[in-house]
Amino acid sequence: MNRLFHPVFQKSRHRIHEIKTLFYRVLALLTVGITSSPALAQLPTMDEPTRGEGSGLMETIQNYLYDAAILGGLIIATVAFYIVGQSALAKYKEASEKGQWGAFGITIVVGIILIVAVIWLATKAAEIL
Repeated sequence: MNRLFHPVFQKSRHRIHEIKTLFYRVLALLTVGITSSPALAQLPTMDEPTRGEGSGLMETIQNYLYDAAILGGLIIATVAFYIVGQSALAKYKEASEKGQWGAFGITIVVGIILIVAVIWLATKAAEIL
């Protein structure tokens, strides 16, 4: 019987392979750790809110919440633009297939009025805040 194919030697070969794999993984982890340390040198500072930092913590938090509310209004206006555009494209497809251009025109006019109303309301809400 060949000694290299003996089960004892096969287990030791497997164990050596596991040790080599572990060594290479540790070496790769150390290499990444050493080379990435300059990337953590300096983190950017957080921007102050548009109304300024305020005199205390509560006022600063209120100013950040104001900025979040303004961002929410912009998101609502963006969603309104998207819905009006999607509806206009659907009506255009329907009008080109069936020839109902009057419904397409009404959709465009109502969509423009809706977008203007959403922008006006968002602006008024920003003034109230």
